Amino acid sequence: MRSTLSSTRKTGLRRLKVLVTAGPTRERIDPVRFISNYSTGTFGYKIAEAAYRKNHHVTLISGPVCRKSQRGIRVVLVESAREMRAAVLREFKKCDCLIMAAAVSDWRIKEEKKAKIKKNRAAQTLKLVENPDILRESALRKNGRIVVGFALETERLEQNAIQKLKAKSLDLIVANKLTRNKNVFSDNKTSVLIVDKFGGKKYFCNKSKGKLANIILDKALNLNIG
Repeated sequence: MRSTLSSTRKTGLRRLKVLVTAGPTRERIDPVRFISNYSTGTFGYKIAEAAYRKNHHVTLISGPVCRKSQRGIRVVLVESAREMRAAVLREFKKCDCLIMAAAVSDWRIKEEKKAKIKKNRAAQTLKLVENPDILRESALRKNGRIVVGFALETERLEQNAIQKLKAKSLDLIVANKLTRNKNVFSDNKTSVLIVDKFGGKKYFCNKSKGKLANIILDKALNLNIG
């Protein structure tokens, strides 16, 4: 894998296999309700499209979103975190670079109800259990592959991003901050901090997600992982 990536940088001819995840996951409570988040999948889809335009082989693993992918991109549709984990671990074996842009739910319901929960006067208590950490699990198996993670923070952006980068053995992390005045999920423009495993840091302010997708992809694929 190492020599493959090195030769790619030198010649610029070989098409890499890029695996991208996008969107939220849904964790079912009962047949009509679920736990999820506000992710629209925009970043992941933009990154997949950027990789395809650069002539790479692209597989996009997508949670439920209201988006269509560009023709030519192979798409794997999933719903829950466990479905995404199974798809990522299966496809990861065949890729050169994983960019994990999906907003995977941290928790799921311990016991999904088979019938709709009826409203009554008694309060409902839902027990939650942690979902698998797909990003860390993939990074521990990378064996020369590039693994990129995302982090959405509400405080201490740089500190938390660096901590996550190291804790999960990532090669690159893209972090942005949730503020009251900006909707990082639906806005076309956003600001991100990109940190690599060598200590390189750069902040990109108020850029379109399309431009950021190209920046993130180029930084990931040009990492010296030797």
